Amino acid sequence: MASRLNPYINFRGNARQAMEFYQSVFGGELRMNTFGEFGSDDADIADQIMHAQLESPSGYTIMASDTPPNMTLSPGDHITISLSGDDAAELRGYWEKLAASGKVSMPLEKQMWGDEFGSCVDQFGIQWMVNIGQAQG
Repeated sequence: MASRLNPYINFRGNARQAMEFYQSVFGGELRMNTFGEFGSDDADIADQIMHAQLESPSGYTIMASDTPPNMTLSPGDHITISLSGDDAAELRGYWEKLAASGKVSMPLEKQMWGDEFGSCVDQFGIQWMVNIGQAQG
């Protein structure tokens, strides 16, 4: 397997809901394991996600976990996920779903460099950038 880069997002008790939402946006196969499945006997985190991985049909991989209460977490300000390419319909579809229940920081529109670009924060506090490149002729 070649090397790859993908986001790993930490949540505070809502990783399952976030990953199910991302699956509804990008499709694909979602695998999740709880702390309890890995032997944790702490009832407070037994049902929380120790590791989740979404593999989308487009080749995107998103990984996530819940951060136990005894660990520090500052959600939303420690990660931005960038989606880019030239499949305008696919990327606009992702944008619409991510922005619908979140907050748009910059509308998805043509920029001075010629591409369409937008940024938003989704309902889970995660920052997203979408860049739709113009087809090279």
